[in-house]
Amino acid sequence: MGSTRLFTDQELKELGTLTLDSINEALDKGDGERARRLAKRMYKEFEAMHDLYCAWVTGLLSFIGRRYGDQVLEESLRESCESWIRPLMDIYAKADPRRRLQMLASGLKGHLQPMTIEEDDEKFTIMMQPCGSGGRLVLGGSYGPPRNFLRIKKPQLITYGQADFPAYCAHCPFQEILPEEWTGAPFIVTFPAPSDKIGKEPCRMYLYKDPKAIPPEIYRRVGNKKPA
Repeated sequence: MGSTRLFTDQELKELGTLTLDSINEALDKGDGERARRLAKRMYKEFEAMHDLYCAWVTGLLSFIGRRYGDQVLEESLRESCESWIRPLMDIYAKADPRRRLQMLASGLKGHLQPMTIEEDDEKFTIMMQPCGSGGRLVLGGSYGPPRNFLRIKKPQLITYGQADFPAYCAHCPFQEILPEEWTGAPFIVTFPAPSDKIGKEPCRMYLYKDPKAIPPEIYRRVGNKKPA
């Protein structure tokens, strides 16, 4: 083989450097334009990895649902969602309503889409347009060829009673079901758009300031009962 190199040592070093470190270096040197370019690059880097994992998870859910049926799909969602919801609940349980909203908004920004947040006396309402994960999967055609991700045909608990529900979105009920079982109140309440409009219309997420003010019907819609 020839000895012609494709990269210099400096180029290889730059390829292996965290983009955040490159941004900070540019800012330290007063190079705002380079920092701006790097910030845009970092956004695209994260978006690519974010979308890869969304597709990976949905591909796994699709395999489970098709191979083993809705019941096993629900069981797999319950167990896998517990792995990340329980640690979140340990943190959120110690926070007041203001801090809970700040943490939730910070986490949802990881979906890289703008949000509209409204407040009334009892709750906060959060909407992403489009939803950065489930909604964008639908808009990107992932439930048609060639990916053909699973839509859950029958209305049931994990579809909020809707038919033809996107498999990725079936994790949302467990953000209510599991915390209600553990603490007596949901983490966040989601009212999805109609299944044929997910991605085109925003889903609504409610974060209640006082768990005692959550209406009983919120619990009933996911098969639970509000604690006395």
